[in-house]
Amino acid sequence: MDYQDKQIVIVGAGSTGRSLARFFLERGAQVVLSDCRLAECFDDFSELNSLGVRLDLGGHTQDLFAAADLVAVSPGVPLDIPVLSVCRDRDIAILGEVEIAWHELSGRLIGITGTNGKSTVTSLVGEMLKAWGQKVFVGGNLGVPLIDAVGMDYDWQVVELSSFQLETIDAFRPHYAMLLNISEDHLDRYPDMTSYVAAKQRIFENQREDDVAILNYDDPMVQCCATDLRSRKVYFSSRSVLEEGMSLVDDRIIWRCNGQETLFPVAELQIRGRHNQENVMAALMPLLLAGCPAEIAWGAAIKFTGLKHRMEYLGKLNGADWYNDSKGTNIGSVVKSLAGLEKPVILIAGGKDKQGDLSGLIEPIREKVEQLILIGAAAGRMAETFAGLTRIHRIDSMHAAVGLAAHYSRPGATVILSPGCSSFDMFENFAVRGEIFAREFRALTGHGEAVNGN
Repeated sequence: MDYQDKQIVIVGAGSTGRSLARFFLERGAQVVLSDCRLAECFDDFSELNSLGVRLDLGGHTQDLFAAADLVAVSPGVPLDIPVLSVCRDRDIAILGEVEIAWHELSGRLIGITGTNGKSTVTSLVGEMLKAWGQKVFVGGNLGVPLIDAVGMDYDWQVVELSSFQLETIDAFRPHYAMLLNISEDHLDRYPDMTSYVAAKQRIFENQREDDVAILNYDDPMVQCCATDLRSRKVYFSSRSVLEEGMSLVDDRIIWRCNGQETLFPVAELQIRGRHNQENVMAALMPLLLAGCPAEIAWGAAIKFTGLKHRMEYLGKLNGADWYNDSKGTNIGSVVKSLAGLEKPVILIAGGKDKQGDLSGLIEPIREKVEQLILIGAAAGRMAETFAGLTRIHRIDSMHAAVGLAAHYSRPGATVILSPGCSSFDMFENFAVRGEIFAREFRALTGHGEAVNGN
């Protein structure tokens, strides 16, 4: 696509917005970087200023948008902000970073979405492809923007895709598209579940007959999304034995395809829990379909120890096991994490309230959680919903929450930070929240310093 001398407005001045700015500048465009936040909320803009980027901070100047040839939207920017309505009225194209990048890429692309497990599966697929000797980009919603892959000679792009990113695609077409699961999330952004599901479903809309859709056979919402796909459908299941596809049967993963059967022993995996076994099944499928030898893909799977902030084992304190699950930002994720633990559990939860249904946590808390420590803006609603199920404590900082968890911990117990909420009421992001939790833990074990404040 030709961007020479085009007027481009980028919405969002975070890492993705800055990567987009560099991309357009290299192609001769005139670039405005617009954000409702003030300059002091960001790192230094001197590099972009020196390259000629115009900054529009502290609000969105309507005249700049009205004069644009293209508006590029960073992930997470609501599409109903007033200035974008002005662009629609003037038929100005509004595209997301993923769509813009896709037009410039070579190599095959694997797109991965779902409510839970995206980052783990994306990382696993990347490790398997590297073990196969492929040159691989791994990123998207996981961290590095896809636009940073443009101009690089990758064999594959493995891209985690959020519902926000999928809202702004147009022609984007992954050769392999995964929908791992769907549970309630982001209802502070979407008016209802139907809208959220529709955004996830868009990952398949441009696929053709020679593309592949990898789907969770056990998830009824995923099944509904798969009814009218043009692409080849391949399923994985941890509950049913499939004649074709990937199944979990007792202590083995079974891959059946084109009359052949391959077995993988679950006991060899370092990552634990049913949800992680499902993640491994999903990750194996594009590799095996693409011709990667099973022993190479499985070899990478059994070396994988998991991601930071996702059921990350920190160690023992007072005889209890401590886990950092800060990436558990929705209720479905917390349910999956608790399912892999034995009681008694001391659970630290709460954060920015996404206004989702909390009822899915009622039975897991009743059955396993001995102490429920609540932080953040959602603490009040969570305390009300879970009243009478266990002992509940409302705490105003991570420092105090970790201290209280340590007070109640004992041999055989598990302490876990699994918030079920986003982090933005108290922390910059889930990673900062998890790092602070881990540093507080290390301070109590004598291996680090406590963190003041939140």
